[in-house]
Amino acid sequence: MKPKTAEKSDSTHPKRQNESTRERVLEAAFTLFCEHGFSDVSMLEIATRAQVSKRDLYALFRNKQAVLADCIKERAQRLRGPLDEADQAPKNREALAATLVEIGVSILKGVCQPEVLTVYRLTIAESDRAPEIARLLDRNGREASHKALTKLLTKAQAKNLIVAGKPADLATRYFAILWDDLLIRLLMRLREPPTDDEIRERAHSATETLF
Repeated sequence: MKPKTAEKSDSTHPKRQNESTRERVLEAAFTLFCEHGFSDVSMLEIATRAQVSKRDLYALFRNKQAVLADCIKERAQRLRGPLDEADQAPKNREALAATLVEIGVSILKGVCQPEVLTVYRLTIAESDRAPEIARLLDRNGREASHKALTKLLTKAQAKNLIVAGKPADLATRYFAILWDDLLIRLLMRLREPPTDDEIRERAHSATETLF
């Protein structure tokens, strides 16, 4: 009887290798985009920084825009974490208010990180040549967050925990108060990132409009 062939470890499995290579490429590419800007980075430079061949790079991404798109998509999805986790409406108003405040705090802290602001600036810089990247950021960022909050508010409204009105409109109101002109001023470098106290104050103000 032939001895059983040992199973390949995760590190040598083709799918695992592709995932590892992809992660390495995205990290290398994003670092280069931050250092030099999107336009001044080549696919060869991305491959060199990621320590992969150009053949392997093009097997994963058809062009540089596709690399940037995946960089943006991954970071936008990370920002939705708090909203994606708030699937169940709390049982009372106090618990709901606390949840909404923490959601606001988490979103603001996430978006105000230098890395995330760089994502927005890269997207804006490429909006003329690659408008699909801007649509991708909006779909995975603002639009997805709005849908998730609308879902939570719909459940809360069914329990009479918040004010009357269309949940989608209430979600729009919440984000309008939460953000105001903060993001645009940060992107234009017209102000410093908000302090923890300012962030929490904005989250409280946004939450209060729903009760």
